Amino acid sequence: MKRPVALNLLYSVLVLIALAFAGFIGYFFAALALGLAFYAPLVVVVACGLALYFVMAIFDLLSSRVRNLSLAVFAGLCLLATAGYELNKAYVNSFAVVDDHEVNLSQYKPFGVNSKAAVLGKSATYHISDQLPHLDGATALYPLYSAFVQAVYPEDNYDPYEINDDDIILCSSTAFAYKRLIAGDTDIIFAAAPSLAQQKEAKRAGKELMLTPIGREAFVFFVNKRNPVSSLSTEQIKDIYAGKLKNWKEVGGKNDRIRAFQRDQGSGSQTMLEKIMEDRTLMTPPQEDVMDLMSGIISQTSDYRNFKNALGFSFLFYASEMNKNDRIKLLAIDGVKPDKEGIRSGKYPMTAEFYAVTAGSVNPNVKPFLDWIQSAEGQELVEKTGYTSLK
Repeated sequence: MKRPVALNLLYSVLVLIALAFAGFIGYFFAALALGLAFYAPLVVVVACGLALYFVMAIFDLLSSRVRNLSLAVFAGLCLLATAGYELNKAYVNSFAVVDDHEVNLSQYKPFGVNSKAAVLGKSATYHISDQLPHLDGATALYPLYSAFVQAVYPEDNYDPYEINDDDIILCSSTAFAYKRLIAGDTDIIFAAAPSLAQQKEAKRAGKELMLTPIGREAFVFFVNKRNPVSSLSTEQIKDIYAGKLKNWKEVGGKNDRIRAFQRDQGSGSQTMLEKIMEDRTLMTPPQEDVMDLMSGIISQTSDYRNFKNALGFSFLFYASEMNKNDRIKLLAIDGVKPDKEGIRSGKYPMTAEFYAVTAGSVNPNVKPFLDWIQSAEGQELVEKTGYTSLK
């Protein structure tokens, strides 16, 4: 006996409401709680597929055999899509990543057992016993200011990872270090020159950023070791990151698109890239979609992965020592290799000073500490760490 149409409609509405609610919960759980860009829309597709199946079943549309076969095919396609996504993700994750967070800073911890922090050949002529300046900075510069601390601070347990007001020596990355400096949470940060946004942030806070040069470093570009390209010109770098030059064959490589990675805004290396580009507009970088309730899909710059067609950048010491990877190759720029000789002579075109940055600290030890860093002893540690001294 057939059910009345009105009853079928009621059942259909109830099923649709239940599936819509389940789909809504599943979508936002995947999007907000897990940040899974693929599974969030998949939940919606599954909910719509089930809704169609149950409506067809309620109204007895098509035969049960056809309906069940259609459901099986639909489920198979969903599973196939999921398997394909997970296999592709596993493939992508198999490539080496050049990422600040991969470095274990504890190996450079001042006064640590077997610490890699550089040491002077003799006891430093300058020491700080109290009112210790609070320090923070870029990941790539932590080994250097750790060496400074080891030379002039009293021996103690200085943990770079515990970020709170009581900790003296931290390493929160360039972007966060500038924020903490502007907020008055630290006295000195060690970093590349601030970005335009960071300068504006300081100005809004009524702070003046004072940059004390303490050393020099090469900004480097790197590719997969199997990439036949070994050198690029400055103009080619600009064309690539402006989106004008898109294929490796245009610069002597194989016929493969150039996957030019970028870093997050406010990082020292991204700021350096922006300065190199000058008045050129940066193209949109390789991205990963992250779901967010407030703004929908947010595009985030993905970390450099060593694909055969990848192009990445960093600073020399970080790329060649802290995060050394035998599967990447540093490129010569304008025919000059990125090494100390090229930095010191000025022949390597992408050389930048790095700084001890202050913002009006009242700590009386800040100025003499900075003077010591620029002295022969401080510059000796710059060289021994692996950077290039000012002289």
